[in-house]
Amino acid sequence: MALVDYAVVAFVAAGLFFGFVAAVGIIRLPDLYTRAHATSKSDTLGSMLTLGGVALVFGADFTAVKTVFLLLFMFITNPTAAHAIARAAHDQGIEPWTPEEGEN
Repeated sequence: MALVDYAVVAFVAAGLFFGFVAAVGIIRLPDLYTRAHATSKSDTLGSMLTLGGVALVFGADFTAVKTVFLLLFMFITNPTAAHAIARAAHDQGIEPWTPEEGEN
């Protein structure tokens, strides 16, 4: 295997890890705000790493350029969408989760 192949495997594996972290964040975290935070950060990083690996597979090709544009688009829109969802929830009066007394 060439060095590029090792880089592709590393990028895709790291992307899958952060995608898994985002899925666990949705399941384990208590409210909309923490879930939005976990998924927007982890999912964006996971998508960027995975798409970076895909771009490396394509090499110096027009498809790789399209993949990089998709990567940049997701880098801008994923956190923006999470912010818009959290702001809409706040505007609707959804309160953040706080622990009850005696609960840690």
